[in-house]
Amino acid sequence: MNPGDLVQDFTLKNQDGKDVSLSDFKGSPVVLFFYPRADTPGCTIESCGFRDAFTKFKKAGIVVLGISRDTVAAQKKFKDKFDLPYDLLADDEMTLINRYDLIKPKNMYGKLVKGVKRTTYLIGPDQRLIHTFEDVKPEGHAEEVLALVKSNNK
Repeated sequence: MNPGDLVQDFTLKNQDGKDVSLSDFKGSPVVLFFYPRADTPGCTIESCGFRDAFTKFKKAGIVVLGISRDTVAAQKKFKDKFDLPYDLLADDEMTLINRYDLIKPKNMYGKLVKGVKRTTYLIGPDQRLIHTFEDVKPEGHAEEVLALVKSNNK
């Protein structure tokens, strides 16, 4: 996907087992952040960063959605444990992860493994892609996304 491309609609279950579609948020900007696994160190840092900045996102009218290949139950446990104020979507069948080609080789303790590449998409209110954040570092990422939103709104 390139900036300006229309982002294809999708429907995934949230942590409560309810269907959530991208089209539910038409008219609002959406942050989709993909993380490898719920309740792991880097994913916790990233998710809590979005939690801590959530009032700023909400004030700007931006919807935040976290997505991983975890199950609905794992997403619920993660959300509750860290008091995350936004929906976590379960892509346990990797429908969206595969659509966005996010399974990549990663170095895990010196061993090459395949896993979900930490990636964030900023989608405009017209459901067109504004920006893709690749090779995301968990620390400070939410503030990095907010900074881009603010610079686009000037």
